[in-house]
Amino acid sequence: MTLKEKQKIALVLSGGAARGIAHIGVIEELESRGCEITSIAGTSMGSLIGGVYATGRLNELKDFLYSLDRNKVLRLVDFTLNRQGLIKGDRVLKKMKEYVPDMPIEELPLPYAAVAVDLMSKEEIVYRSGSLYHAIRASISIPTIFTPIKEEGRLLVDGGLLNNVPMSYVERSEGDIMVVVHVNADIPPVKPEQTQEEIKKQALYQKKIKEFYKHIIPASSSAKDKLGYFSLISRSFELMTLRMAEEKIEQFSPEVLINVSRDSCNFYDFYRAEQQVETGRRAAREVLDKL
Repeated sequence: MTLKEKQKIALVLSGGAARGIAHIGVIEELESRGCEITSIAGTSMGSLIGGVYATGRLNELKDFLYSLDRNKVLRLVDFTLNRQGLIKGDRVLKKMKEYVPDMPIEELPLPYAAVAVDLMSKEEIVYRSGSLYHAIRASISIPTIFTPIKEEGRLLVDGGLLNNVPMSYVERSEGDIMVVVHVNADIPPVKPEQTQEEIKKQALYQKKIKEFYKHIIPASSSAKDKLGYFSLISRSFELMTLRMAEEKIEQFSPEVLINVSRDSCNFYDFYRAEQQVETGRRAAREVLDKL
């Protein structure tokens, strides 16, 4: 299979927290080759990147992500004692509103779908219409980390809980090919070498995050438990979504699969945006060059 000039792309973007920033690099690589993205379906971070792309504001979001350093990331986190989630998300959501307009999905220039899960019915909820902001907010609500959304008897959380690569929900058109970007792939990472200064900054960042844990994890927990609580939750969620994603990819056999290692960066390393965009671009280039 070869990419034709102005090849139509039905794009599927997985969840993956900070690793999902790699989607930007994939999109840029596709566009640099003259491809036309004609539809998008995304889960969690994939729903955010895909939704912002559809509004034409992806470069603005990228500029914001590039501006983040470790301290700015920490300032965006508002921890809560709510048993439904560790993070209220108010600060993140306030910032997100600057890039995600509260517009009807039906008014986007291309078909778009975002996936969430209703904990009450244990079913996938697919947003193809209605508020774009609301759809993305529901799709990114990682269980036990972000507080879920209550909606008409539903309790909505991250779509990755049941479907992290929503291939069945991307709209197809004649002559298109499905491109799936899976940013939680169980493959070795390709990481740039870090300077000693960068290593020191990362250690300080980890220390600050661990200080946050002390305010939200029960005092009776051991120090080891406190330090690893957030990591345990995120890695457990990743492992669960990975296995289900692998099964769905095998089931659907998309024409093009672009994998990004789940070890390319940590769950919450949003300050590594530039690195992740390049990681996505490189992963896309390696696959597309072989077509």
